[in-house]
Amino acid sequence: MTIFGLDSTGKTASAAILKDGELIYESYLAAGLTHSETLITLCDNALKAVKLQIKDVDLFAVTHGPGSFTGLRIGLAAVKGLAFPLQIPCTGISTLEALAWGLRTNGSALCALDARRGEVYYAAFSVKDGTVTRLCEDASAPASQLGELVASLPGPVWCFGDGAQIVYDSWKHSRNDLWLWPADGRLCHAGCVCRAAQASGTFSTPAALVPEYRRLSQAERERALRTSTQ
Repeated sequence: MTIFGLDSTGKTASAAILKDGELIYESYLAAGLTHSETLITLCDNALKAVKLQIKDVDLFAVTHGPGSFTGLRIGLAAVKGLAFPLQIPCTGISTLEALAWGLRTNGSALCALDARRGEVYYAAFSVKDGTVTRLCEDASAPASQLGELVASLPGPVWCFGDGAQIVYDSWKHSRNDLWLWPADGRLCHAGCVCRAAQASGTFSTPAALVPEYRRLSQAERERALRTSTQ
């Protein structure tokens, strides 16, 4: 089975190809360019590098949130555009779950993304012998409110994501086995998106892919505030 994975939910962009369980290609770009400038080029380069065509892909996997609203839409639009003509199956992967697949040792992955406004998107996963098990659902909250979750996780606990530093700084004094995963593997990589998709075994049509924002947009929040004060 050939799985093509994409991530564009944060400041970085990544594309990868997993073939019969082996990661045969992965590119990762953190050059500060917009995803609308780079993502399709990453996809084209990936296919050319391993001499595959779109028709050779069995499954497209893409992070569908949480993350940057614009980044989510760009990634989903790219996958829909690639998969729709041949109706290639697709699957949406939680960005937080994809991060957990970056943990290469046994322990807990506490995954967090900076949600701004003093909050993080977060979820926790247990990783044992290469198997990732979800411990809580994706949610958002101030990092200062995660104490109960941090205390409950089997150690050692590794922090992932662009919100990892926020969580670590908030709770590093609460337990002596809370660590930051090395910076070069802390953000989302498309190879992990592929592995999460392979493990899930679920798929949908391209048209059924939708973003999982996990919170209202700034415009929606401001409109709700105006409405509540009228």
